[in-house]
Amino acid sequence: MNDLDFARSQMAMSMGFHIVFAAMGIGMPVLMCVAEALHLRTGRAVYLDLCKRWARGTAVLFAVGAVSGTVLSFELGLLWPGFMKEAGGIIGMPFSLEGFAFFSEAIFLGVYLYGWKRIPPFMHWLSGVVLALSGILSGVFVVTANAWMNAPAGFKRVGDKFTEIDPIAAMLNPGSLHEVLHMTLAAFVALGFAVAGVHAFFLLRDRASEFHRAALKIALILACVSAPLQIVSGDFSARSVAKLQPAKLAAMEAHYHTEEGAPLFIGGIPNDERRTIEYALQIPKGLSFLATHDPDARIVGLEEFPRADWPNVRIVHWAFDLMIACGMALLGASVWTGWHGWRKHALPDSRWLLRALVLAGPLGFVALEAGWVVTEVGRQPWIIQGIMRTSEAVTPMPHLVVPFVTFTLLYFFLAVIVALLLQRQFIESSHV
Repeated sequence: MNDLDFARSQMAMSMGFHIVFAAMGIGMPVLMCVAEALHLRTGRAVYLDLCKRWARGTAVLFAVGAVSGTVLSFELGLLWPGFMKEAGGIIGMPFSLEGFAFFSEAIFLGVYLYGWKRIPPFMHWLSGVVLALSGILSGVFVVTANAWMNAPAGFKRVGDKFTEIDPIAAMLNPGSLHEVLHMTLAAFVALGFAVAGVHAFFLLRDRASEFHRAALKIALILACVSAPLQIVSGDFSARSVAKLQPAKLAAMEAHYHTEEGAPLFIGGIPNDERRTIEYALQIPKGLSFLATHDPDARIVGLEEFPRADWPNVRIVHWAFDLMIACGMALLGASVWTGWHGWRKHALPDSRWLLRALVLAGPLGFVALEAGWVVTEVGRQPWIIQGIMRTSEAVTPMPHLVVPFVTFTLLYFFLAVIVALLLQRQFIESSHV
C-alpha cells in the first residue's frame, strides 16, 4: 500500500466508525422524546423509566461520537490539505453550521440529563425535542457538504481556483436533497431496528416484561414508518445519481456497455477486463426502468468513460447489492410487523416475529455502512466530482502507516469501552 491508500483507508475507517454514532445521535433522541411524551400523556412509570435509560445511553453514544467526529475534522486538514485549501471556503459554511448544531445538541443534552425535577415537565420534554432537532440538523449539514463533493455547485472555476463562491448555492447543490433524505431515513431505520432487536431479544426471555414491550413498541413505530419511506427515498436517489454521476450508477450496477432497455444485474462477479458480469441474476430492462422510470431509456455504460476514471466496480457493485438486500429484508420485517399488528390489534409479539426482529437488528447499520461505501468509493478517483482527483488532494507527509495504526488502535479502544458500557445498560434492562 502507498501513502494514498493509507490515507484513504484511515479516512474510511474513521468514517465507518463515526457514522454509527452519528446515526444513533439522530435516532436516539427521537425515541427518548416519544417515551417522555407518552409518560406525560399517560402517567405510566414504565415510559419514564424507559426515557431515563435511553437518555443515559444517548449520553454515552454522544460522548464517543464527539471524540470520533473531532478526529475526522482533524483528518480532513491533515490528510487532505489540497482539498481543504481549494474547497475550504465553500464547505466551511455547512461545517460551521454543523458545529453550531453540535454545541446546541451538547447544551440541551446537559439540560435534559440534569433537568429532571429542576424544570417543569413540559419544558424538560421540550429540551429533548430541541436536542433531537439539533442532532438531525447536525447530520443534515455534514451530508450537504458531502453532497457538494458529489455534485459541486455555487462557484466559478478560473484555472485552478474557485471564485465567485456562493455558500448557499453550494449547500443547496443538486445532490443535497436526495442525500439528506436518504441519510436521515437510514439513521431512523438503522437505529429503530437495532433498538427493536435488543428489546425483542429480552422479550423472548421474559414475555411479561412491560418495560421491553413499551420499548419494542416505540422502536418499531420509528423503524416500520421509516423503512417504506426509505425505499421511496432510494428510488429518488437512484434517479438523481443517474443524472449527476452516471459513472457511479454504472459501477453500482456493473453496467459496462451503453444501451437502451438496460438490464438490471443482481449479484454476480464484475470482470473489468472482459467488461462483463458473470453469474448474475438478470432482470431485462430493469436498470432503465429504475433509473428513469422508462424501460426503454438509454443508460450510459462505463465504456463511455476513460478507464482511469472508473471506480472499483466490484466493491461498489457488491456494496450496493448488500445495501439493497438489507433494505428489502427490513422492508419485509416492517410489512410483517404491520400485518401482524393490524390482524391482532396489539403489539406484534409472536415468537417467530421476535426472532426475526433480533436477526434484523444489525441489518440497518450494515446497510448504512454499505451505502457510504457506494457513495464514497463510487465517486473515486475524484474527491470533488469531475474537478479534483483524490491523488491531488492527499498530504505529502510520508509514512502514513503510523497515524493509520494509531487511529485504528484508538477506535478499537473506543469500541471496547462503548461495548462494555452498553452491555451494562442491557444487563440492567434485562432485570426490569
